[in-house]
Amino acid sequence: MNIKAFYRDGLLTIGIIGELDHHAAKKAVSAIERNIDDHLPKSLVLDFKELSFMDSSGIAVILKAYRRMNELGGQVLVENVPSQPQKVINAAGLDRLVKIAMSSKEGYI
Repeated sequence: MNIKAFYRDGLLTIGIIGELDHHAAKKAVSAIERNIDDHLPKSLVLDFKELSFMDSSGIAVILKAYRRMNELGGQVLVENVPSQPQKVINAAGLDRLVKIAMSSKEGYI
């Protein structure tokens, strides 16, 4: 798993590449929290377009990002979610807390 981040005008976009499983979750949380703390964004986009697999550990990653952004008064959007991770997100009911978008908006990664 790799992480790429882009910040501009209060928007932090983090792309997660590869597999988000229990081995990668700790690294992902650390990278996301570090980027949030470095930029203090108003909005965080987790871009999953290059995510090939996600298990329940990915739910924890999204929830930790949500909690940290909530502390800052910001919001979280998860976008470009492939079919398999979408099933995990749906089963967890994360769409009640976090906005889920199927496709990217211009200007993001």
